[in-house]
Amino acid sequence: MFKDLFRSKPKYVTVRPNRQQDFSEKKEIPDGLWVKCDKCSNILYKKDLERSFSVCPKCGFHFVLSAAKRIEQIADENSFEEMDADLETADPLGFPSYMEKLKKYQEESKMKDAVITGRAKIGGIKTVLIVIDFNFMRGSMNTVVGEKIVRAFETAVKEELPVVVISGGGGGARMQEGVLSLMQMARTCLAVEKHSQAGLLYIAVLTQATMGGVYASFASQADIILAEPGALIGFAGPRIIEQTMKQSLPEGFQTAEYVHDHGHIDHIVARPFLKDTLAHLLAWHVR
Repeated sequence: MFKDLFRSKPKYVTVRPNRQQDFSEKKEIPDGLWVKCDKCSNILYKKDLERSFSVCPKCGFHFVLSAAKRIEQIADENSFEEMDADLETADPLGFPSYMEKLKKYQEESKMKDAVITGRAKIGGIKTVLIVIDFNFMRGSMNTVVGEKIVRAFETAVKEELPVVVISGGGGGARMQEGVLSLMQMARTCLAVEKHSQAGLLYIAVLTQATMGGVYASFASQADIILAEPGALIGFAGPRIIEQTMKQSLPEGFQTAEYVHDHGHIDHIVARPFLKDTLAHLLAWHVR
């Protein structure tokens, strides 16, 4: 008995499993419930994130949204009427694997191409709404995107309506359609000019990311230019500019805040306040 008191103790504890417990059944967290913030790396509950307009409650990072979700957040309930929904590219250059790639994006997004256009009411005011989806080939411009935007502005002129564009195109002109994509920059600029000559209001909302041909054409021509916090805005990206100029760029270069401070946009609006801001601006224009 006394010998047991001075016996050396084991350094490790051996845990013996319960033989009746089935360790083959692993409890796993279902996929899609949690989202990692790209900026602060916090893990967020997906439903809470959706309730906060897909804005990180920790750091204010604005997640990229689909065109359908944008319309849901901005247009009055059941007011959106899509236009030109069946337009599809004819693959003018016969670019290898282009149609297969398009089909993949179409199946994932339930869209024909990277833009949705239509009539909607925002705060009760009838408006032509144009929404570019960054998730569809980075919102790049091609013949269909350009044509739908041109037709939307022409409809706005005919019906004497303001236009609201939610831009998020970081892919420039789509190389798979060559110069026919590039010429959409000129076509959309001309459509905007005719709308302006008719004395009608055009508001652009620049989101993450508005770059390349989208920014260098219709997105930067609006009467009032708004942007979401932190959105990347410009023509060429920072990395390309640094490589070309062989020098470092200022901190925050090409973010919405930097662009605003240098006079290129009018106001930065956080997403939860975007619809009310648009409604007020449209109401002033109607008066």
